[in-house]
Amino acid sequence: MKVLMTCRRRQRGVAAVEFGILLAPMVLMAMGVAEFGRAIYQYDTLTKATRSATRYLSQFSPDDVTYPAAEAKCLAAYGNSSCSGQPLAPGLTTGMVVICDRVDASGCPGQNFANVNTYDNTSGAGTPAGTVNLVAVRITGFGYTPLQSFIDVNGLTFGDISTVMRQVL
Repeated sequence: MKVLMTCRRRQRGVAAVEFGILLAPMVLMAMGVAEFGRAIYQYDTLTKATRSATRYLSQFSPDDVTYPAAEAKCLAAYGNSSCSGQPLAPGLTTGMVVICDRVDASGCPGQNFANVNTYDNTSGAGTPAGTVNLVAVRITGFGYTPLQSFIDVNGLTFGDISTVMRQVL
């Protein structure tokens, strides 16, 4: 009995020490998971923003004098066509939004947006189905900023986020 009491006395406080040792790595790991989730959330937000702006522009012909390129840039950056309110992601500006279409494809080098040949593969022969015009909205140079100020991720920039859709003529 005396041996059992001595053993218990030696073990007193061990759980608190073990908890203290494990607490710091567990908190850092939880914060890292939260930051990673936030980065994925921002990337998804930007993807949806390009999709919305591209869908909006796909309803117009780029030859139209009322072609709403500025409104589409506002839609991609702010979620509305008037550039009002907070940006969809911190640090996002309309200057990061590039629109490429049949009239102006300078922001998307190496891609053809005019008269892209399409094929009807329902017959199995790949017969020409005509041409279509494409429109793309791209967000370039968006830098991720973490919530925790002690995390130094300067220079962490997402790659170009782009959506391409068929444009109505």
